[in-house]
Amino acid sequence: MVEPKRIYLSPPHMSGKEQEYVEEAFASNWVAPLGPHVDGFEAELSSYLGTGGALALNSGTAAIHLALLLMDAGRGERVFCSALTFAATANPILYGGAEPIFIDSEPWSWNMSPGALERALSDTKREGQLPKAVIVVNLYGQSADLEPIIELCEGYGIPLIEDAAESFGATYKGGKSGSFGRFGVLSFNGNKIITTSGGGALVSDDLEALDRARYLSAQARQKAAHYEHTEAGYNYRLSNILAAVGRAQLEVIEERIEAKRRIFESYREAVGEIEGIAFMGEPDYGKSTRWLTALTVDPLRCKASRDQIIDTLEAENIEARPVWKPMQLQPLYAGSRYYEHEKDVSVSEKLFEQGLCLPSGSSLTEEEQERVITIVKHTLASG
Repeated sequence: MVEPKRIYLSPPHMSGKEQEYVEEAFASNWVAPLGPHVDGFEAELSSYLGTGGALALNSGTAAIHLALLLMDAGRGERVFCSALTFAATANPILYGGAEPIFIDSEPWSWNMSPGALERALSDTKREGQLPKAVIVVNLYGQSADLEPIIELCEGYGIPLIEDAAESFGATYKGGKSGSFGRFGVLSFNGNKIITTSGGGALVSDDLEALDRARYLSAQARQKAAHYEHTEAGYNYRLSNILAAVGRAQLEVIEERIEAKRRIFESYREAVGEIEGIAFMGEPDYGKSTRWLTALTVDPLRCKASRDQIIDTLEAENIEARPVWKPMQLQPLYAGSRYYEHEKDVSVSEKLFEQGLCLPSGSSLTEEEQERVITIVKHTLASG
């Protein structure tokens, strides 16, 4: 018996022009880090987002690390971070020895709760040690409600890092996701809405800070004919070849967003009326890319659990996953301070218990999606 073709959660989707740009890089022998495609990619990213500049890096994690370095978020300091995220958001906090404090989600956007953030800021001010930075994550293609978060950060004098790794292309009140904080962070990992295989970017209107980040990301080499170093740097720059891939990908981002949104709507039309199923909402302040189709499965109202659906899909060679395990539940961060959305109401933990991500690649065919939908509906009907 032939195993059915594997359906992945969010595989890369090439436009066809990537190879042309990569061949150009080879023909010009710009195959090492940096080069004209890196310069072009940075200019195009900042133009798309409407930021003063962009710094192309080898990962979004590197971008967060550099932003924290620029904010002196080192040993003995504190950094607030969205609880419901991938560990790559929080891990750079540990690189310099800072203490992470995690902030819960709000139920309507699944993103950082302004109420929880306000309590955390009030408490740490009273303790005499406010955080060096707040890292807000825009989850699964959707921006957080940034206006109240920015107001709180400005009121307390705390810089905001906007982790838009999952939301590149989304909007918030007319602006592009990633353009609102002192720094924005992008990811071009293989599963993102556009990819450079591996890669990321740091974006900002603060060009002086970006220049400092650029210097640190290239081994902190001084301007000298020989290799002169007065401080430790990092090997974080993106290669010219990968930037070539990114430039071709950026040309089709709006097509990818519309494909992701169509896929989300097809899932919602197919199973959204089933009792106990609730899809991630879309507040009216912006437009989500629907990077991943995310929903919750209430085990008290559905005949099947979230895990049963995942297991049944996997048996049919289809990849699905739970939503992120919140950072306060991770063994690495056991004992870390955590601020719930409301007293005894932990939204991120409930979302983790019930949350499901379905295959959402922009190259997903109608036939493949129907295959997923049929299995999900059958599992929900039979348990």
